[in-house]
Amino acid sequence: MPPTNVGGLMALCEENYEALMRLAPALPQLNDPLRSKPEGMAELSLSIIEQSPYTTTLRLTHLLPAEGATAQHPSEPDALLRAYHDAQQVEVLSLRQTVLPILSHYQAPALAAKWRANLFVSKWLGYCLHQGYRFSLRDDATNAADFHELLPSA
Repeated sequence: MPPTNVGGLMALCEENYEALMRLAPALPQLNDPLRSKPEGMAELSLSIIEQSPYTTTLRLTHLLPAEGATAQHPSEPDALLRAYHDAQQVEVLSLRQTVLPILSHYQAPALAAKWRANLFVSKWLGYCLHQGYRFSLRDDATNAADFHELLPSA
């Protein structure tokens, strides 16, 4: 059951920020689209939509091989997120995922809808971290192998 208070939602947004920063520690400095693909796993794409001194707006998409994935119906989950670096929170601006029954599309900004969207993003980020996905600017080949270093997207 979602919490009925804003404090619970804010705590979840803070957890999501911490997970996103583990996934992409250099997020405030990123500009180019990046991808991560640990061996045997589907590709994860991170695209920077907008960078400002205190926020980053980004798109995170798991490029799962799926029948019928087209430009009009791309892979999912697909989330448009805004990271607030000063507040250390992540806001879900939009979310598309139809695989799990918790949410098919993020629509209303009601507390329950925001909770479900952020809970899904929390579980997704945790999964990505557990599977070894990382976005980084490091040039060190040794560290790159350890963190499944990303390559700029074509």
